Amino acid sequence: MMKKALWMALALVALLPALAVAQDENQEQPEQDRRYLMYGVMFYNLENLFDTINNNGVYDKEFSPEGARQWNGTKYWQKQHNMAYAISQMEVKGSPAEGPVLIGVSEIENITVLQDLVRQPELKDRRYQIVHHDSPDRRGVDVGLLYNPRFFKVLNVTNQSINKYLPDYPEFRSRDQLCVTGMLAGEKVSVIVNHWPSRLGGEEQSSYLREAAGRMARATMDSLLLDDPNQGIIFMGDLNDDPQNKSCSEAIGAKKEIKDCPGDGTCFNPWWNILNRGIGTLGYKGNWNLFDQIIFTDYFLKNYDSKDKPTLTFSRAEVLNRKFLRSNEGDRQGYPLRTFSAGVFLNGYSDHFPTMIYLVKEIK
Repeated sequence: MMKKALWMALALVALLPALAVAQDENQEQPEQDRRYLMYGVMFYNLENLFDTINNNGVYDKEFSPEGARQWNGTKYWQKQHNMAYAISQMEVKGSPAEGPVLIGVSEIENITVLQDLVRQPELKDRRYQIVHHDSPDRRGVDVGLLYNPRFFKVLNVTNQSINKYLPDYPEFRSRDQLCVTGMLAGEKVSVIVNHWPSRLGGEEQSSYLREAAGRMARATMDSLLLDDPNQGIIFMGDLNDDPQNKSCSEAIGAKKEIKDCPGDGTCFNPWWNILNRGIGTLGYKGNWNLFDQIIFTDYFLKNYDSKDKPTLTFSRAEVLNRKFLRSNEGDRQGYPLRTFSAGVFLNGYSDHFPTMIYLVKEIK
């Protein structure tokens, strides 16, 4: 009897490792064992990144050696260095890439200035590629997209003019909307880059222009989703409006809270609450605005409340108001350190802070 009991005890001990393995296979993976990759998506208004050649008559003369700003090669290359350095300092912890994988830019004169930018010593090792389109804007400024080809593969590029949404103003000229569809981390993502009409003449008086731009953006998103509802859409740009303005909250329909995004292609705007906390991307007379927004469809929210993040999922949004980008003097203390102020060359960066959203994906 004693021998039989001893044999059964030894058999049970031998089975324990196998039972433990079987139990582990049925349990949820411990949180500390989960591994994630982070992808940064950034937007930056580069504030008049013009070359030194006057190709546009009176509108371009300002940024030429003979113009009011005496825009020569020395200033141009210093500006290029500053912008490249600023972008190089925007690290993304937990990313497989060095820095953001996608960067939307505005206030660039042509593709040449972007080619010069990505070749700067601070950025050249990242091998950013460029998507650019010449817009009919009177000042000659465009929008563009820089992307890391290791992590984003371009499938399609389209452009849209705001004019079809302003039938009563056929002579109006502004920046075209750039839409780039590609594969990001194995998922189909469309990126729409914008620079909406300014507030020249007053915010209320010019609001109809930005509302038209918002309707154009929403129509583009709806068209993309009709073609393929299983894609994410990221909409970014200098909108010259804040999140609560009609162009964003009504024309695009971007929501302030995640709970208000039902999963039908509705957009979420994370910058609304950030601005409510007094954080903006540009300031004037003690007030902050947050024009530089990155809005996205609820495709990126479907796993937000879950521990599992098998697809790209929104993690957080940030105004990149780094200390070196801020002015330390005068009545603009704390505001972005711009290139010029009152006609004086400050050797700064931009009059806007950049913004970034972080997308996370679990490694299986």
